[in-house]
Amino acid sequence: MRSMLTPLIGAAVAAAVIAAPAGAHHAFAAEFDANRPVNLEGTVTLMEWINPHAWIHIEVTNDDGTVEAWSIEAGAPNGLIRRGFNRESLLPGTRILVAGYQAKDGANRANGSSITFEDGRKLFVGGSNPDLPENR
Repeated sequence: MRSMLTPLIGAAVAAAVIAAPAGAHHAFAAEFDANRPVNLEGTVTLMEWINPHAWIHIEVTNDDGTVEAWSIEAGAPNGLIRRGFNRESLLPGTRILVAGYQAKDGANRANGSSITFEDGRKLFVGGSNPDLPENR
């Protein structure tokens, strides 16, 4: 009996180990709302090149002069590099326009679709959102 259980236990442990990293990743709809598009104009304060999603942190000045900090989820660093980003693309102080989708909980967090630089260059930053590069 024991010899029959050993392969099953081994398979179960292997499946759990393989599935663990996948559980940390989320689908777009789990956190962001496709019915809440945002367009944010702001200044980069930090670019985090981390997996599974890079994060762009910006400060947005509202019409009343107040400043809000926003965190923008982007695609994986490797994907961003393939799209033309490099570590110098979003240095602190860079002014950008971000198109994306706000978090379901209303926090100052969005899933980015694209960014537009002051000179008109546009880069697709999305990873898990429903947009295709040509749509934003």
